[in-house]
Amino acid sequence: MAPAVAGGGRVRSNEPAAAATAPASGKPCVCGFQVCACTGSAAVASAASSLDMDIVAMGQIGAVNDESWVGVELGEDGETDESGAAVDDRPVFRTEKIKGVLLHPYRVLIFVRLIAFTLFVIWRISHKNPDAMWLWVTSICGEFWFGFSWLLDQLPKLNPINRVPDLAVLRQRFDRPDGTSTLPGLDIFVTTADPIKEPILSTANSVLSILAADYPVDRNTCYVSDDSGMLLTYEALAESSKFATLWVPFCRKHGIEPRGPESYFELKSHPYMGRAQDEFVNDRRRVRKEYDEFKARINSLEHDIKQRNDGYNAANAHREGEPRPTWMADGTQWEGTWVDASENHRRGDHAGIVLVLLNHPSHRRQTGPPASADNPLDFSGVDVRLPMLVYVSREKRPGHDHQKKAGAMNALTRASALLSNSPFILNLDCDHYINNSQALRAGICFMVGRDSDTVAFVQFPQRFEGVDPTDLYANHNRIFFDGTLRALDGMQGPIYVGTGCLFRRITVYGFDPPRINVGGPCFPRLAGLFAKTKYEKPGLEMTMAKAKAAPVPAKGKHGFLPLPKKTYGKSDAFVDSIPRASHPSPYAAAAEGIVADEATIVEAVNVTAAAFEKKTGWGKEIGWVYDTVTEDVVTGYRMHIKGWRSRYCSIYPHAFIGTAPINLTERLFQVLRWSTGSLEIFFSKNNPLFGSTYLHPLQRVAYINITTYPFTAIFLIFYTTVPALSFVTGHFIVQRPTTMFYVYLGIVLSTLLVIAVLEVKWAGVTVFEWFRNGQFWMTASCSAYLAAVCQVLTKVIFRRDISFKLTSKLPSGDEKKDPYADLYVVRWTPLMITPIIIIFVNIIGSAVAFAKVLDGEWTHWLKVAGGVFFNFWVLFHLYPFAKGILGKHGKTPVVVLVWWAFTFVITAVLYINIPHMHSSGGKHTTVHGHHGKKFVDAGYYNWP
Repeated sequence: MAPAVAGGGRVRSNEPAAAATAPASGKPCVCGFQVCACTGSAAVASAASSLDMDIVAMGQIGAVNDESWVGVELGEDGETDESGAAVDDRPVFRTEKIKGVLLHPYRVLIFVRLIAFTLFVIWRISHKNPDAMWLWVTSICGEFWFGFSWLLDQLPKLNPINRVPDLAVLRQRFDRPDGTSTLPGLDIFVTTADPIKEPILSTANSVLSILAADYPVDRNTCYVSDDSGMLLTYEALAESSKFATLWVPFCRKHGIEPRGPESYFELKSHPYMGRAQDEFVNDRRRVRKEYDEFKARINSLEHDIKQRNDGYNAANAHREGEPRPTWMADGTQWEGTWVDASENHRRGDHAGIVLVLLNHPSHRRQTGPPASADNPLDFSGVDVRLPMLVYVSREKRPGHDHQKKAGAMNALTRASALLSNSPFILNLDCDHYINNSQALRAGICFMVGRDSDTVAFVQFPQRFEGVDPTDLYANHNRIFFDGTLRALDGMQGPIYVGTGCLFRRITVYGFDPPRINVGGPCFPRLAGLFAKTKYEKPGLEMTMAKAKAAPVPAKGKHGFLPLPKKTYGKSDAFVDSIPRASHPSPYAAAAEGIVADEATIVEAVNVTAAAFEKKTGWGKEIGWVYDTVTEDVVTGYRMHIKGWRSRYCSIYPHAFIGTAPINLTERLFQVLRWSTGSLEIFFSKNNPLFGSTYLHPLQRVAYINITTYPFTAIFLIFYTTVPALSFVTGHFIVQRPTTMFYVYLGIVLSTLLVIAVLEVKWAGVTVFEWFRNGQFWMTASCSAYLAAVCQVLTKVIFRRDISFKLTSKLPSGDEKKDPYADLYVVRWTPLMITPIIIIFVNIIGSAVAFAKVLDGEWTHWLKVAGGVFFNFWVLFHLYPFAKGILGKHGKTPVVVLVWWAFTFVITAVLYINIPHMHSSGGKHTTVHGHHGKKFVDAGYYNWP
């Protein structure tokens, strides 16, 4: 049988009887997948009226046109819901459009503002400033850029939509009465690089939330990648697997939410969702006690390992100068990084490790024992099975570029293909835990629903805890997640943002989609211009003979691969797993005959070797993309230009919650890394300007915006300093404004505000969040964006590599006294220099203007007021930055204002009392009075 997702042979039948044969038989498809693109009465019935429907015989996979959808057979009893529709015929998710009362004015105002801005720029070009031509030319360039960047940001937001998963339908369709399920398998990747900077307790909580998630136990596998290779991470996972035997059944018995124990026990109220409320209080008290002991063991692991090493090394009579091994609890030497680093046992130089902590569970429910003296909790009616848990630390050797997170993800992909080979992959950062136990099911809804075989990945929004209530540095970033990504869901789909993303495994292997429709729900007819509905690639298409001979892809049939075999590496076992992953059937480990025996684990270690990727396509043609800081954006982009789509899944309670760096320095370094990676894409072969025609036009615009936004720093720094300096020099951006200038400028500014209000409404964010986002945009533009531009230009011109340190999630303040103490810890960085200069320039400029009015040099003080207002507008946007650099003193907002006022007054007094700082003519000097006519208050903020 041809894999549907791999663009199998398309068979058109001229006999109408074929359409009636499949649904009438009532038999499941031979592919074994309940929701498939082969046959099924719902699929055939929904598209029978279309002349373009591909009629396929039973057991053959053909391409389904855009009018149909993958479905299942309806129940024999004809069960219906309240609306009268058959239950099994309902989609597993629904698409909701934004209300027209918000969307239509939003679109109209974008068009109106574009016209007003065009007229405004025409006026500016036709009214030159001969006294300062350099100032006029630079300001025109800045206005062009601001208008262009605003357009790039706004166009992809023309069709925002909401997609809502229907978990009730998913359960009816896939879950069986005996407690088993036919949901597809899911491999979850958790990546960590440093158990010190990324607290090991956070990783343990992330793993525990995954093991306790509401997803079929035998189809859920968790892989933890430890790039440090330290024993500390492994032993923390071993402790987690032991505690999971208590925590997971407790969550299932009482319906616990969230299922990360640290977050759960911090809740002040616990709405009960289980069925044994009378036992809940005692059970919770017992589990809380066990968790406190578990935390104590985790926090003491580092000390225990050192103590154990000292004991073993002393017993083995190690001499001074000899390597001191690190020992595991069973008395064997650790093969990874040792506490006392030595050759072949240090970071960047250690063997590969694959250890299975929890093996494949059985496929039948296993209830726990009743309460007893040895087991105080009654789990007699609870499934106590645990998902598979695997520790992976890829081999690292000097001389090999290990490609950071992208390399770790590719190593996990290959190792997981041998141990579980689930058709879907979810990746999470080690500080993100599953906050909503239904999150995995919600994501799967978008992979098995209507027309879902063309969906490459499902992106969840990133949510964070531990952020200060005022969100001083816009860590939540909801304007991007709930605004930009939600809007892109109406095009070709949201971009991949690094964590909380559910992938179809075959897209990582370089497969093409079975069909391409770049039009999406917004422009469906656009597909006719760019679509390709049939593939002719011999290596991808399956012949009829093969389909009849092998209803399930057999091992070793490398003809199924979309790329040459050598592209995937020298491992036949891994290459053999690819056809199975490309098939739509939800193979579990037992169904595939996968056993985590010694031979399989040895092969898993082999595919994670440092030299495995040599002369392969990993990082270039397949897998996560290498040689870029933002491997996430590029990897998603590579999928989009092939015609794959993505979807945005936002649910409540939030699916995943992570930890954000609330310290100013760490936040700036984080933004610096993102912006540098974006510019790297622009100067690489992945530039979206040259992407394939399968990329939706507005999706291309979105990618161009993502790869060019740091350039804003160049023009923004000009606009935040030159107007203030104009008070000193007397040369202004606009020489003599007219009435039309004010009209155009008023329309541009007013429409911007109204558009922002409408966007806030349909995105579901608050005005305060929108304003905080604007404040931090100013801070980031003046610091991280500028540094990113300089770094990338240096790399492009001088061919120098860019390196970044790992963002620390370890708080530096005293969290026991103040949970937000880290917010006020000052760590100096050169990124702070430019914003500090801008603050002082604007204070000094305003003070000079005020002094000139008092001294009589400028008699038209009303014209000065507009410029001073703009200076304070800049200062107001940099207010969070000023609080951050003042450290603990910034806790009191009055301190910041006092410093600003003090600088202002001192500057004004000095200007008035020091004669050489201004004209000796004072208020009687006519030349300086004439410059007042050149000033225009609104001319300082005349960009979109």
